[in-house]
Amino acid sequence: MRARKAPTKAGCARLPARGVLALETESSSCYRPTVNSNRITDCPAPRLSRRLPPLLLAVALAAVIPGLAGCRNPGPCCCQKPAAAATLVSTNPPPATLSPATNQPVRTAKRFNYTPRPYPVDERGFSPVDKALAKAYAREDLVADDAAGALNPYVLKVLSAYPLDGSYPYHCGWTPREYDIYNGVTQDLWYRGMVVAKAYPDGSRCSYCCGFTFEAFVRAMKLRNVQKGLDPDDFNGMTFSDLFNLLQLWYIEGDGDSERRGITAYGLGHALTDLEQVRPGDFLSYNTTPAGGHSVIFIDWMRDAQNKIVGLKYFSSNLGGTHGVGYGSGRFSDSNATGRGLLRKSLRIARVGAIKDYKPFDRATIPQRNAYLPTQPERIIYLPAPAAAPAATAGK
Repeated sequence: MRARKAPTKAGCARLPARGVLALETESSSCYRPTVNSNRITDCPAPRLSRRLPPLLLAVALAAVIPGLAGCRNPGPCCCQKPAAAATLVSTNPPPATLSPATNQPVRTAKRFNYTPRPYPVDERGFSPVDKALAKAYAREDLVADDAAGALNPYVLKVLSAYPLDGSYPYHCGWTPREYDIYNGVTQDLWYRGMVVAKAYPDGSRCSYCCGFTFEAFVRAMKLRNVQKGLDPDDFNGMTFSDLFNLLQLWYIEGDGDSERRGITAYGLGHALTDLEQVRPGDFLSYNTTPAGGHSVIFIDWMRDAQNKIVGLKYFSSNLGGTHGVGYGSGRFSDSNATGRGLLRKSLRIARVGAIKDYKPFDRATIPQRNAYLPTQPERIIYLPAPAAAPAATAGK
């Protein structure tokens, strides 16, 4: 489970037949990389030009211009030619420090130790999840709508694509925060030409709970739109800023926030309070005792011999149990002898409804969160090592 702030963020029906579930994403950037512009910023004084013979002036310019037109960063090596084949190393190594108590190296945050890598995809540009959903996005594998036309069948279809082999691990960093480089999703999520949520830049496909459930929501929304012949980047007319604000409501960045608040505020669906009406594929979050919480996708209720609901089964990115993307379960505290577990009254449940049932929304009435900015990911390009020089011909 992901550690959450204040309020924090889990069957009757089965997921589509796949023994394994997995997650994926797209990667690229719509922003050009910064390019340094080298310019000559000075020239010989006019008086010096008149006094020097033409040949001497040419020699003087030849000596001055290279220094003016080169790299303007101080330091002896700023313009040195890079090595032909550099070893891939972390670009931000931390200072080596030892613990006074153990005299062992102090473990530092992941953001100070990771090695930037391109997101791993196959020769078609697909991640494992992309590949598993390729036919669905091509409308060759159509998802059957439920009676209400809700998003739930599409959510379950997306979940069925995620591997359960440990290749989609859990990671959430709080000290320091990582929102500038990572938003808890397994791969970059694009909406209207920009990245609304960033994958970890080491290609590890890690995630945390609310990031994963948001990813499943975005994937399912796009999949349904594609299969209905609609613009995949049109969620009830939401702009990029709207979706980024919904993300922050989803991640509980303010009092009263939750997935439910985001879904209902933007007219996408409705809240559920009757537990017997909850269906697989609904979005849900809860608090626990001891203090904690989780964001999950509902799979089924756990019941006792009297058919009373005593807990739930869910799918998410989990800190415990699967240590990543996979199934989980938990019992309510009022059904445990220890008094520990999920707080029944804290459940916040919502369902994304049919497209025809979307409702207009008023931005002026929706809480506007500004917990972090939608920084766009930087892209690293790795050039292949130059070909080895041919061996010298014998006898030459």
